[in-house]
Amino acid sequence: MTLFEAPSATVVFTDGACIGNPGPGGWAWAVSETEYESGHAEQTTNQRMEVTAVLQALGAIDGHVHVVSDSTYVVNCFKQRWWAGWRSRGWRNSRGVPVANQDLWRPLVDEVVDRRRGEIELSWVKGHSGDPMNELVDRLAVEAARLQRGVHAG
Repeated sequence: MTLFEAPSATVVFTDGACIGNPGPGGWAWAVSETEYESGHAEQTTNQRMEVTAVLQALGAIDGHVHVVSDSTYVVNCFKQRWWAGWRSRGWRNSRGVPVANQDLWRPLVDEVVDRRRGEIELSWVKGHSGDPMNELVDRLAVEAARLQRGVHAG
């Protein structure tokens, strides 16, 4: 869903990585080459790290935010309103199975849809296609997964 296109929005790129799936994971967000953060999880999945990256970015950035992610899992949740069906079915998917990663999805949906409605836009960028900011968050997330430590700058 397109919530807005504000010229004053902070553009943040996010990414998640996993060495093995499941395995050691990392997440990252970046506003610029000098303002970014990453973190890690010992045993996780790539999808969990993708959602975590967005949650962490939104927790760190106030006001209007344009999240750019290479995760169709994250972007389509909002563009295709998967969250609305999940909520109406008691956090079960269309097959009646509990939504995977709902411990992360619930707070993300609450943030995007309820608390900050109209302040957050999500869009997709093709991963590994040469976009400098997408490449930066990819490197940060992979490094966090590999080293099992995060970094903060800015």
